[in-house]
Amino acid sequence: MVSGQSKNKKNKKLNKLFKSEWITNNLVFILFVSFLIVLYIANGHIADKTIRDISKTKNEITDLQYQYKTLKSEVMYKTEESEILKQVQPMGLQINKELPVKIYINKK
Repeated sequence: MVSGQSKNKKNKKLNKLFKSEWITNNLVFILFVSFLIVLYIANGHIADKTIRDISKTKNEITDLQYQYKTLKSEVMYKTEESEILKQVQPMGLQINKELPVKIYINKK
């Protein structure tokens, strides 16, 4: 008999909780909580998207750094004296083997 009474009390509490009167009385609160839940879910999605964008940008920066270092090393190699000589030799240009002569001007 005791168990039957406790079931009745639980059923009455549940029925009281889900009555349309209770829902209409607390409709503003239910809508507010629903709005907060939607905001919480949206915030999670925005955070995930931001993390993906940051990761993508890091990868692009790493690729650009490699490209920069590669181009810089190529430019340094091509500006060496021996490489410049190889490139201008077909045009007939050579390094002058004689030392430069200094010209003195007498001011009178």
